[in-house]
Amino acid sequence: MLRAFSHTGNRCAFRPAGCRHHHKPVLAIRREDVSAWERRAPLAPKHVKELTQMGYKVLVQPSNRRAIHEKDYIKAGGIIQEDISEASLIVGVKRPPEGKLIPKKNYAFFSHTIKAQEANMPLLDEILKQEVRLFDYEKMVDHKGMRVVAFGKWAGVAGMINILHGLGLRFLALGHHTPFMHIGMAHNYRNSSQAVQAVRDAGYEISLGLMPKSVGPLTFVFTGTGNVSKGAQEMFNALPCEFVEPHELKEVSRSGDLRKVYGTVLSRHHHLVRKRDGLYDPADYDKHPELYTSRFNTDIAPYTTCLINGIYWEQHTPRLLSRQDAQKLLVPVKSAAGAPEGCPELPHKLLAICDISADTGGSIEFMTECTTIDSPFCMYDADQHIIHDSVEGSGILMCSIDNLPAQLPIEATEYFGDMLFPYIEEMLLSEGSEPLENQNYSSVVRDAVIASNGSLTAKYEYIQKLRESREYAQSLSMGNKKRVLVLGSGYVSGPVLEYLTRDSDVDITIASVMKEQLEQLTKKYSNVTSVHMDIIKDEEKLSSLVKKHDLFSGSPLDRFREQKACTVNVLTLSISATSSVEAAGITVISEMGLDPGLDHMLAMECIDKAKEVGATVVSYTSFCGGLPAPEHSDNPLRYKFSWSPQGVLLNTVQSATYLKNGEVINIPAGGALLDSVTAMDFYPGLNLEGFPNRDSTKYAEPYGIQTAHTLLRGTLRYKGYSKTMGGFVKLGLINADPSPLLNSTTPLLTWKELMCKLVEIQSPAEYSVLKEAVFNKLDRDKSQLEAVEWSQASFWPFGRQIY
Repeated sequence: MLRAFSHTGNRCAFRPAGCRHHHKPVLAIRREDVSAWERRAPLAPKHVKELTQMGYKVLVQPSNRRAIHEKDYIKAGGIIQEDISEASLIVGVKRPPEGKLIPKKNYAFFSHTIKAQEANMPLLDEILKQEVRLFDYEKMVDHKGMRVVAFGKWAGVAGMINILHGLGLRFLALGHHTPFMHIGMAHNYRNSSQAVQAVRDAGYEISLGLMPKSVGPLTFVFTGTGNVSKGAQEMFNALPCEFVEPHELKEVSRSGDLRKVYGTVLSRHHHLVRKRDGLYDPADYDKHPELYTSRFNTDIAPYTTCLINGIYWEQHTPRLLSRQDAQKLLVPVKSAAGAPEGCPELPHKLLAICDISADTGGSIEFMTECTTIDSPFCMYDADQHIIHDSVEGSGILMCSIDNLPAQLPIEATEYFGDMLFPYIEEMLLSEGSEPLENQNYSSVVRDAVIASNGSLTAKYEYIQKLRESREYAQSLSMGNKKRVLVLGSGYVSGPVLEYLTRDSDVDITIASVMKEQLEQLTKKYSNVTSVHMDIIKDEEKLSSLVKKHDLFSGSPLDRFREQKACTVNVLTLSISATSSVEAAGITVISEMGLDPGLDHMLAMECIDKAKEVGATVVSYTSFCGGLPAPEHSDNPLRYKFSWSPQGVLLNTVQSATYLKNGEVINIPAGGALLDSVTAMDFYPGLNLEGFPNRDSTKYAEPYGIQTAHTLLRGTLRYKGYSKTMGGFVKLGLINADPSPLLNSTTPLLTWKELMCKLVEIQSPAEYSVLKEAVFNKLDRDKSQLEAVEWSQASFWPFGRQIY
């Protein structure tokens, strides 16, 4: 005979009638020990009282940290006891330590294992080893997939209190005393009623018009319509507030009443649109979220003072705000003329974000770390892309505490217990050692069982697959060495090899035509294999090498475009080779050094900032150069070669084109560039000079500055460089064309013999005769003559042959 037993929630559990005089199952409430702030419990005294009245024994582990006093549990019929081993069901809020699991028991808590979270996998392993049956609150959902057991409302309530307190601090840092200064952190109040009264008091002052006028109307945006958002709105309603539709936000943010605050609740259809037609279809979005984008950054955020975010982000779904969005939103606004110094306007509209979802790197991309109750706020400086702890300085105030309900532990416990209690008895009536298939669970409870009898349940076997996939990927990255091909053995190769060989799991191959340099490098660095070859002429061998390596680092330029079969990563590829790269299906990282690289990044940063404030670029001039420290500019060139000397030298005989006051200026190749040198006086102490660099006009379109009437990109050097280089050009020492005197079929020459041929005198010649001929060739310029003498003395003694 079966006997029906009903309880709260009008649900029924069935047990054999003949068992009613036997020992009933025991429930235990474990002590929370994961965090100093964790003062909640899964059940309140009122729930314990109802269980004991039903005839169940309830054990409560002693804890001075728990917000609800032990005497209240004792009064409700609970037994304060350290040993909870007789319990068949042990409930908690957060995970227990692995060493405190009791074998073959039923446990219920938030395990944070369903995504195979690496930090909690040791716990899951111990659960399986101890044959524990785990009920995870997070997976207790109804037929619509909605969670039935959660703290969401109180996360919203606490989060809203915290961010109002944070706004008070931020306003003060910006020079404004506001009524929000009298609102404290949520845990400073014994209960939410006290917090509501503090918010009402602040609201009363706002209604009296005591907010600074220069702050303007305040607007609050709530994302989502779930319990989190509702909890936050419940606290917001204690202020003198008016809710408006999202499309009305722009108007009220500019001309709203300063004696109230404005709120809006944002749903998907308010900001999500399909990329191709700008429409929103909820059914289509659920199937293909990647086809949609969010207009939050343009339609809502610019008119938002404080964002209260309660939505989680999933892969392939649009984010609310990206890092780039934050940069645009934090562009300083123009201050009104005549604004008193003591009454400043806000630097930008968006001041604060309370990310109650605590979803790092989620819908708020730049929220990368959760804050804590101890340190609840941080500032995100979008311009520098850094996070700092002070509420002062530039940026958006961020609050993203991941255990907000712990700040209001008593009410959160009662709220959570009310939702959990209807399911307690069916979990309690089963023995953890019995097979899961023999249990008469409802779908809500059965679907929340992660593990039982030493195994993952069928619904959660994917966790093991996720773990295996991650472990396999980690083993690949740890076990298999990466192979890198470096082309060339010049100035740049040494630092590249030094960096790459720091990792013993990287094997490097270096290919070059310079045999001596290869031998020196392979002796100096470990894990380096050399290949002596001409990378320009031996294309077949080069192609074979590239295919055998994971990363290809060098300067392929246009001559290597035909290597389309290479399915590897390429570093430093000419921008003009884009179509070939796409056809080859390879990944490319373009050069990001001083030039090109940092110069383009700084250019676009400057241009974008100008456009964001509505400016039009009419003139763009940029000079860039890799200069030695002043104390090391101790030679006639005032320069030290940090990259290919050939590239540096030939740059002086290139042609150049630039735009000046609407006129295109062309400088022919052959050395005329050195006659176009301009003194740079922006740092007078550095004694700099500059000259145009290649074709500047081609950057008008990629930079988006077609409106500019002046466009010049130039090379920066210490004064004296161009004059010295000019002497070398006069002598014919710098020439882009191959010299017939130095090809592979002519006899080897000494430096002296070469100089004689360049100045057209008979070799051999006396030093004084040669010097006079060189002096005449240099138009009798003493400084240029000294530079020539220095170069031959430093590098090419007269008797040494030139190869």
